[in-house]
Amino acid sequence: MGSLLLSCAQRARVPGGHALTVDRELFSAEVTRAIQSEPLVELRREEVTTLPADGVTLIATGPLTSDALASEIARLTGSDRLYFYDSISPIVDAETVDTSIAFWASRYGKSLDGTNDYLNCPLDRQEYEAFVDAVLAAEPVSAHIPQDETPYFEACLPIEEIARRGRDTLRFGPMKPMGLTDPRTGRRPWAVVQLRQENLRSDSFNLVGFQNHMRFGEQARVLRMIPGLQHAEFLRFGQIHRNTYINGPTLLNSVLQLRSRPDVLFAGQISGVEGYVESIATGLLAGIHAVALTSGAAPIPAPRETALGSLCHFISAADPRNYQPANISFDLLPPLDEATRARLRHDKRARHAEVCRRALAALDASLYAHV
Repeated sequence: MGSLLLSCAQRARVPGGHALTVDRELFSAEVTRAIQSEPLVELRREEVTTLPADGVTLIATGPLTSDALASEIARLTGSDRLYFYDSISPIVDAETVDTSIAFWASRYGKSLDGTNDYLNCPLDRQEYEAFVDAVLAAEPVSAHIPQDETPYFEACLPIEEIARRGRDTLRFGPMKPMGLTDPRTGRRPWAVVQLRQENLRSDSFNLVGFQNHMRFGEQARVLRMIPGLQHAEFLRFGQIHRNTYINGPTLLNSVLQLRSRPDVLFAGQISGVEGYVESIATGLLAGIHAVALTSGAAPIPAPRETALGSLCHFISAADPRNYQPANISFDLLPPLDEATRARLRHDKRARHAEVCRRALAALDASLYAHV
């Protein structure tokens, strides 16, 4: 559909298997350049604390919306803000990783171009058990977070929270060794920590899935227990932050308009989606709907059979009592008809392929085919 942000992401892409992974500084520069070079865009570098009383307005301020604007949105919507705690992974200096231990590979050899996109730090059972003990005993950062009701985003849990759910939970999660073979032993490791290139210069690596809430000194001590990271220098430690979003099902319709004020649209993580691609997708749709509104036309939802349409359906029609952000998944799309499900009941890949075929056909038959 000609997404500007996805074209910027392609130019800033770094190896990361099937994930959308970018050099953040280059991606930011590409987006800034595109905005600054568009003569129809007036760029104002200032904080927005109030919303216009009229006119089409698109709110895409992300999960770190300032308190002043968040209060203004709460006043406009007449509801309290929702939130969850999200966390970011540590980043290490590439030169300090011991590559006599860490090895290059992608799980099952899967990558977009056949390359080995991840640097893998293997652990045997004894090393893994010691690491789990250290994670569970590590001192957390002092923060005003209620320990008895901490709302974490389930797809981005701190490793301490994962470890508290069972001794083997980490090695069935971010430390999953499946599809990997340690060249030193010729066998699958007991557990693995994967490092992913952080930028195009390849001078730093992100510890994939290693979000955490440990004190910085504790992080250095515990993470250096990982084979290959004994002498790691950390360019950034893991941290935790609060993400704010609105209760979309009570406030928005399927074209991302505020029901109480249709000239206001929401997009991105503040609407209740999670992930870069999902945020880009809702931003693209909200932009298309904003154009329709300013042209005097009625915005038309993306087909429900598509990921785009299903994401907006989730935002506007999920259970408002238990509304939490979601990444796109096959579960959000409408199920196949009973006959097709029965015919493909033993072939999950074929069922997913049919869902994708149906989505593309619906998209081709809609107005979005001409965007």
